[in-house]
Amino acid sequence: MNRFSMDLRSMRLAATSVVAFALVGASLPAQAQDNTNTRLNKVESEVRALQRKVFPGGDGKFFEPQITPATPTPTPMPGQPASTPIADVLVRIDAVEGQLRQLTSQVEQNTNRINQLEARLAAGAAAAPEPGAMSPAPIQQQPAPGFSPAPAPTPVTAAPSRPAAPSNSRIEAVRAVVKPQSGDAADDEYSYGFRLWEAKFYPEAQQQLKLYLEKYPKHPRASFGRNLLGRAYLDDGNALEAAKWFVQNYQTDKRGDRAPDSLLYLAVSMKQLKDTKRACIALAEFSETYAAEAAGRLKGTYDSTRSGLKCA
Repeated sequence: MNRFSMDLRSMRLAATSVVAFALVGASLPAQAQDNTNTRLNKVESEVRALQRKVFPGGDGKFFEPQITPATPTPTPMPGQPASTPIADVLVRIDAVEGQLRQLTSQVEQNTNRINQLEARLAAGAAAAPEPGAMSPAPIQQQPAPGFSPAPAPTPVTAAPSRPAAPSNSRIEAVRAVVKPQSGDAADDEYSYGFRLWEAKFYPEAQQQLKLYLEKYPKHPRASFGRNLLGRAYLDDGNALEAAKWFVQNYQTDKRGDRAPDSLLYLAVSMKQLKDTKRACIALAEFSETYAAEAAGRLKGTYDSTRSGLKCA
């Protein structure tokens, strides 16, 4: 569109020059008048060429194939000349200016439409969600003292492939894991998620534990559920997603039954992500906040996590 605008500007300048020559045409020699006609013919041909660029087709549907006078030529009175050179030039100039105005209007309209279309496309691309994304939506919490979760990796530009459908043998194996029927619906939902995790059906365990936490967020085993959900992601090779659930469980209730486990496994997740600084921060806070667990029930995991880390 910028090229068309420059063409229009050049033609306006050329037409203005022709008008200037025409206004003094009566006092110019014949050679100068011929030069004026030559330049006007050139302007008219360039306008027709630009019309065909702006209005493709050339069949008369979108533009006049030839320049026509803006006003009809009056019939001369008897004894008067049919027209004068200056009158002919002025009529032709009127026609050129009229078509230049039409082209200018069309170029401006097209430019505006394209700008609006590009703006809508850019807004749509920015707002479009990542295809296939199914990450959980944990409750927003303030970060733990001295610790913030690692940032999510930059998504790749290639569209993610759809996960393969589970095989019939896997479906049958999952069905073989019996859901408890103890009469406590909430406890049964958690226990079923634990059994799926224990059987190493990690994606199924993730789905079941999320269902349990959505239905029973205040259940006494909620701390177990959030921690086990993190373990299901960690054991499935997704340390980053696991870290989100460990942080959430620790911050939701630091006195929860599995809050010490979540803080320690947060360090494990950071170590797997090669984030030594955050791993050391989590380990230091674990040893200070849960000294009894660090020396007792969770000592083995604590020692193995510290091994290989150069913490200050």
